[in-house]
Amino acid sequence: MSAAPRLRVLAAMSGGVDSAVAAARAAEAGHDVTGVHLALSANPQSFRTGARGCCTIEDSRDARRAADIIGIPFYVWDLAERFRADVVEDFIAEYRAGRTPNPCLRCNEKIKFAALLDKALALGFDAVCTGHYAKVVVRPDGGRELHRASDHAKDQSYVLGVLDERQLAHSLFPLGDTVTTKEEIRAEAERRGLAVARKPDSHDICFIADGDTRGFLARHLGSEPGDILDQDGTRVGTHDGAHGFTIGQRKGLRIGRPAPDGKPRYVLDISPVHNTVTVGPAEALDVIALTAVRPRWCGSPPAGPGSYTAQLRAHGEEHPATAGPAGEEELRVRFERPVRGVAPGQAVVLYDGTRVVGSATIAATHPAVPADR
Repeated sequence: MSAAPRLRVLAAMSGGVDSAVAAARAAEAGHDVTGVHLALSANPQSFRTGARGCCTIEDSRDARRAADIIGIPFYVWDLAERFRADVVEDFIAEYRAGRTPNPCLRCNEKIKFAALLDKALALGFDAVCTGHYAKVVVRPDGGRELHRASDHAKDQSYVLGVLDERQLAHSLFPLGDTVTTKEEIRAEAERRGLAVARKPDSHDICFIADGDTRGFLARHLGSEPGDILDQDGTRVGTHDGAHGFTIGQRKGLRIGRPAPDGKPRYVLDISPVHNTVTVGPAEALDVIALTAVRPRWCGSPPAGPGSYTAQLRAHGEEHPATAGPAGEEELRVRFERPVRGVAPGQAVVLYDGTRVVGSATIAATHPAVPADR
């Protein structure tokens, strides 16, 4: 059996433990590895607070120290302008339109596996390596498939569902076959002498370091007071901006009086045109089908409707569904059982077993129970 080919690999190093261990494993496998940290902020002066934020000067220095220990060259690439246009401004525009975006997915699509990968290939690299928990499987015909990580609890294939087969052919995920706890990854980092071994993970939106998404949106979109309505159109409260809400939200509604049935109210609809937020009972959040746009296929598009499972949020559960493309720009999904709290703007990712079939952006949902019942 022949040995795996030695590749020129560009390892994206965020300054965290996962990307550092991934780069170390790629180097240990015999690849010619170069580390790169992406400077994604035009003003990365503020240091992280606890587990919040990333892409700071501190992270750049941590990535450089890790590269030195691994013994690989290291560079910092400035992609701040591209990140601002493709991720931050997209995030703001989606909320302005009443949708709930996933900026991590957009960053993977537009930055790490578009801008970064394209630049890497232009410079003669064979692949980009990241610390994502997912697997690339090579079929007998040489084609690539994206699969869930061996450890489903850490699986990140949902945010990688935007990758096409060409991008998968130039992607390495050295942590994807790891069936270990995060503590074991940290222990491996310590054995390798990597100082990031005990560095906290970043769980928040990287460009909102204080975790205050509503405050961030208010600064960029301003205050625009409007009405909060019940399903029958009755005014039950006011808001400072419809962009501060998301489908399924319960807290922070500031509804002055209890509902007639005494049950909690949730956000059911956001109308930027009328600047209204509609609320109702939890069962009104049930969705039986959805329409999604701009599908991205991890291989050839399905020829027609098929049976899959659908994941609707990062680390969310899988829902059995029938799905298929409707033309080149639309995907239609119908669930076997109603699902709750599906927000336009988020991604629906289809799976065939552990294989990622593709991803699309949710444009519209279809309620399980008509509003007039």
